[in-house]
Amino acid sequence: MANAMRILVVEDERKAADYLKKGLSESGFVVDIAHRGEDGLHLSLTESYDLIVLDVMLPGCDGWSILTALRTSGRTTPVLFLTARDSVPDRVKGLDLGADDYLVKPFAFSELLARIRTILRRGPSRQSDVFQIADLEINLPRHRASRGGQRLDLTPKEFALLALLAQRKGEVLSRTLIAEQVWEMNFDSDTNVVDVAIRRLRAKVDDGFPRPLLHTVRGVGYVLEER
Repeated sequence: MANAMRILVVEDERKAADYLKKGLSESGFVVDIAHRGEDGLHLSLTESYDLIVLDVMLPGCDGWSILTALRTSGRTTPVLFLTARDSVPDRVKGLDLGADDYLVKPFAFSELLARIRTILRRGPSRQSDVFQIADLEINLPRHRASRGGQRLDLTPKEFALLALLAQRKGEVLSRTLIAEQVWEMNFDSDTNVVDVAIRRLRAKVDDGFPRPLLHTVRGVGYVLEER
């Protein structure tokens, strides 16, 4: 099995790690296990893996830090978070930091296997952590945005909103979807929190620049694109 794909599992619960190693090995993968965060970080930076299955809560060094270090080093190894942390902000944070997927415990092994195979079928290319729309640049790992070389002074919510629009640039996002993703809330359509946030974001992103990038689609929602 010289050409078998290699997977690193970083999981501190030994029973869960053994279960994953057994199941993935039986499915044809070569599996390494790390029980501590620093060991997982060392292996992910020094060894070559086709995919990393990563827990968030780890002794020594958490999953967020491992992924951040991995992406900062320029490594594009696909990462699938497997964690009991199931809130929307945690899922968004994981994906914003550069994870390729996020599966919540408890999970069905068949679903984990299907997601792993889906990620591996995508090949080595993965979504960039830096988005460029005209002269607007959004750097997710650094939580920085700039336009025309000028850094934009954004609140955490404004950055999260801009990041969401950038990740789905050219796609019209409804107020409901934006509220659920950025504020983890569902609300009646007459609530204007999204409209107010968009207005403030537009003042920082578009005001003073010749071409607007943040557009309103009446009756539908908002889109970030170059027109």
